[in-house]
Amino acid sequence: MEKMKKGSLFITTPIYYVNDKPHIGHAYTTVAADILARWHKQKGDEVFFLTGTDEHGAKVAESAKLANKSPQQLCDKNSKLFKEAFDNLNLSYDYFIRTTDQRHEKSVAKFMQKLYDQGDIYEGTYEGLYCTGCENFLTEKELVDGKCPDHLKEPEKISEKNYFFKLTKYLSKVQTLIEKDEIKILPEDKKKEALGLFKQGLEDFSVSRENVKWGIPLPFDKSQVTYVWVEALQNYISAIGYGDDRREFEKWWQNPLHIMAKDILKFHCIYWPALLLAAGEEPPKQMFLHGFFSINGQKMSKSIGNVIDPNDLVAKYGADATRYLLISQFPFGQDGDIKEENFKSQYNSELAHEIGNLVSRSTNLLEKNNDGIVPEVDGSLDFADIGISVASGENKLSDWLESIWKNYDSDMEKFKFDHVTFSIGHNLVSISNQIIEKLKLWELHKTDKKKWDKAMYNVLEFIYHMSWMIRPIMPETSDKIFKNIGIPKEGIKTLNGEVMKWGGLEPGIIVTKGKPLFPRI
Repeated sequence: MEKMKKGSLFITTPIYYVNDKPHIGHAYTTVAADILARWHKQKGDEVFFLTGTDEHGAKVAESAKLANKSPQQLCDKNSKLFKEAFDNLNLSYDYFIRTTDQRHEKSVAKFMQKLYDQGDIYEGTYEGLYCTGCENFLTEKELVDGKCPDHLKEPEKISEKNYFFKLTKYLSKVQTLIEKDEIKILPEDKKKEALGLFKQGLEDFSVSRENVKWGIPLPFDKSQVTYVWVEALQNYISAIGYGDDRREFEKWWQNPLHIMAKDILKFHCIYWPALLLAAGEEPPKQMFLHGFFSINGQKMSKSIGNVIDPNDLVAKYGADATRYLLISQFPFGQDGDIKEENFKSQYNSELAHEIGNLVSRSTNLLEKNNDGIVPEVDGSLDFADIGISVASGENKLSDWLESIWKNYDSDMEKFKFDHVTFSIGHNLVSISNQIIEKLKLWELHKTDKKKWDKAMYNVLEFIYHMSWMIRPIMPETSDKIFKNIGIPKEGIKTLNGEVMKWGGLEPGIIVTKGKPLFPRI
């Protein structure tokens, strides 16, 4: 992500189909977006974080029929399940949108009417293939053995009156914007994939369905409903006031960031910018498309029985640990594999043994040997004092900490969440434990109190900075650590250059041991 000046940032996830309950894939995308939102809010940026549910279309209508419910009843039930799952994960979204909301429906009607009035939507007939599972029109060359590659079902052959959007009118402009990074698509391989679609040939696409009744009617032809993908994309602008609050819309649309999985690249990276250009609006500035993950080497599937419910993970590990475990498995922009049995070992080793044990061990040492009072010392230790060195070559721990913060900032900007979690454990926690072990702090206070004070302060200072670094990922744990080291919630400041410097932990405050942060499982 490009570095932004202090201001307004609009972070979005895709909205999720309500034909079924939430699974780990939904949690993965939304937790990542939440981490970014929290990080920016922590730095003092004004952030609007949007997520929600996609509630129209043939797939929802079919699922409702199978469940013996009306489409609205199914939407109400499953949208609530998504909201509950996201709340269980402690997501800090500012608005949870539902596409059955009246505000959204009115916004879509205004958007579609504008495009129709200026001649960018025209009537035609669609004859071809349609996959209800994808809610997508397919071509023969996209099929594998005559079936949709994602849903392994033969698409339906349909012929119906439709309205089409003049995509071809805007393709050249969209391509240029992507090539110049004015629409910045990350990672780089996804940008190349998007540009490759232009070479394959793209045509005007349908923006309505005649034989689907569960949707938003076109304002200029009530016999048609807006194609679900077209109206779903518009959630990004209806949520911030498009069509009814221009000032609010312009405030947030100046810097939007869309986060999504790579399977919806064409709709977001090509169709969506073209629709916005037609409407006279700026296209989104940034999009990040993450990879897919398999479960124990297999594609996630209800028929296989390997779909993971995020609520089950929260019940077992807690919200903070689940968030940490989800985003630390592999690089966010790449494909990867999740093995649930690894969660337990990672929880016990990285969270219980490393982070949790360090906080417990160090606060216990201070309580036992200094009445819990943070000592006043002069500067930081040298690595030579501990008998170790670091590859980056710094002599003082305070200088090394500065470089750790620079890397942290860069990693968060680039969505490298796995680097962040690795650095916390293998840098701050590891060095803190080495200070305790190599200087034998459980004995040193008896023989050299001055050196013990300095070493103890250094460990606690690292814990202080660690608590800042984990805050976007594990906010409740961060609160607990700050409380342990004598900083109440109301005393936690905005993350800025001063906070990142050495000496953030004030001498004289009282530290308490507290309960274990991550009880072993």
